[in-house]
Formats: sequence, structure tokens, C-alpha cells
Amino acid sequence: MADITRRLGWRHLRGASTAHIRHHRGGKLLHDGPGLSFWYRALTAALSEVPVDDRELAMTFHARTSDFQDVAVQATVTYRVSDPALASTRLDFSVDPDTGAWRGTPLEQLGTLLTETAQQHALDVLSRTSLSAALVDGVTAVRERIAAGLAGEPRLPATGIEVVAVRVVALRPEPEVERALRTPAREQIQQEADRATYERRAVAVERERAIAENELASQIELARREEQLVDQRGTNARREAEEHAAADAVRAEAEAARTVRLAEAEAERSVRLARAEAEGAREVGEARAQAQAAWLRVHAEVDVATLHALTGTRLAENLPRIDSVTLSPDVLTGLLARLGAREQA
Repeated sequence: MADITRRLGWRHLRGASTAHIRHHRGGKLLHDGPGLSFWYRALTAALSEVPVDDRELAMTFHARTSDFQDVAVQATVTYRVSDPALASTRLDFSVDPDTGAWRGTPLEQLGTLLTETAQQHALDVLSRTSLSAALVDGVTAVRERIAAGLAGEPRLPATGIEVVAVRVVALRPEPEVERALRTPAREQIQQEADRATYERRAVAVERERAIAENELASQIELARREEQLVDQRGTNARREAEEHAAADAVRAEAEAARTVRLAEAEAERSVRLARAEAEGAREVGEARAQAQAAWLRVHAEVDVATLHALTGTRLAENLPRIDSVTLSPDVLTGLLARLGAREQA
């Protein structure tokens, strides 16, 4: 919409570069072009503003296929006003000279024209196409048919309209039909998923079996090595026992030999000692015999009184210790009597 400024009964219009302005006064064209700026009087001016930029028109409509299934078509048409002067004569693009707003709804009229024209050609294609074919190749067929139909529509060039591009976004059946159509694909996908799950489980089971077999083989190998270890330990123990027995035998033999040697040495020492003791005893006997003979010879030469004195001395040496002696008169009288008899003799 153009910018309108008021000054003392005059109006100033400033248009955009994407808007084509046409100014008539008294039936004469005074200004014509995009991006204009001029002064005018509201009571005598007839203004029209035609947009010349590319515009997008989104449309959604329903169609029926050859198998009587309803589909929704979503499309977008890009168009522009190629001849603003012609468009301003066919559609009401006039604006209020005081506000700059359109007096009518030219863009809505243009959108209705494009939508109905595109819908007509789309219905013509889909009415001869089954639902499955429409869902597979319908987008391309509908787009090409709408583009060709709009290009061949005589009213559009006569109105100054040029179609730039046509895009068909989607062809969608009813929700129930769409779910029904998705079911086989979903079932197939589910079957593939189940098959992949089963294969993965089979692979997992196979791997578990391989792991179990490896563990069993490891246990068997471990048991075999433990058996070898037990055998080797038994062999080592037996060898150690044999070595200990051999060592004990050697030690026993050595001990026996040492004992024999010690016994022989002890016997020899005992023999020598017995011989020495016998020789000493013989010599002692001979010495005693000689001493006894000498003692006897000495006593044979001594008188009887001396022998009695010696006997008393020897007897006194062998008597126990006497602390006190009590002499009775009888004993003393007999003793003195014997001593007196000896002296008289």
C-alpha cells in the first residue's frame, strides 16, 4: 500500500518499487509506473496500485480418483502481474486517494481465478487415475497438468497475469485409507524387523554357544593341565621321597659305619683299658704282695708288745669318735690286773 501524506488540501503519494501506480485526472493518464512519488488533489485524482512482485498462492482442494477415493491436493502457484495497465482495466486495483487502501479485493479475485483453474485441471487428471497410481506418480502428473493448463488458459494473459511456477506439495488420501495403505508396508517392515531380530537372536545364540564351547574347552584344557600338574607333583613327591629315602639310607649307612667304627674304637679302647687295668692290677697285686711280704717280714721280726701297741693304734684309728668314756670300777680293776700281770711276766 502506498504512503499518503496530507498537506493543505493536497495529497502526496509515495509508492514502492514493487507497486505499479497509475494516476488519472479528468480521464487523462498523468503518472504511470512503479516507485512513483507525486502530489495530487484527492477530489480530482483516480489512483490504482498494481503489485508487480512475484506472489505465492497456496491452495488446497479435494479430488476423486477413478476408484472413487477422495484425495487432498496441496499445491502452490507462483505468479506475477506482467501487464499492470491491462490488469488494472480487468480487475479493480483502484485505491482510496485519502488512505491509499484498495477499494476492492483484486488479489482475492485473482487467487480465486488461479485456484479454480488449477483445480479444474487437477480434477481432470485425477478422475482418470486410480488411487495407487495417484499416490505413486500423481504429484508429477498433476503438477505438469496444472502448469500446462494455466499456461494455456486464455483469461490469464488477457488479465495481464503470468504464471511463474507451479509446485504440488502432496497428494494425501483420507486418514482411514492412508492407514490402510500403510498397513502392508508396515507389516512388511515389521516382518523385516522381526526377521532381523530373529537373525540377531540367532547370531547371539550362536555366539553364546561358541562362547560356551570356548569356556568348556578352556575348562577341559585347565582340567588336563591340572591333571598333568597333579601327576607332576606326584612324580616330584615320589622322586623327593626316593631321594629322601636314598639320603636316609646313605645317612643310615654312614651312621652305622660310624657306629661300627666307634664300637670298634671303643672295643679297642676297652681292650687296651682292660689290658692296662689288668697290667696295673697285676703290678698292684705284685706290689701289694711284696708290701705284704715285707710287712709280714717286719712284723715277724717285731716283738709281741710292739705288735699289741700297733694293733691298739690301728684299732684306735678305725674306731668312731668318742666324746666321753665312762670307766666302771669293775672294768678298771680288771684292766689294771691284766697290766700288772704283763709287767710281772
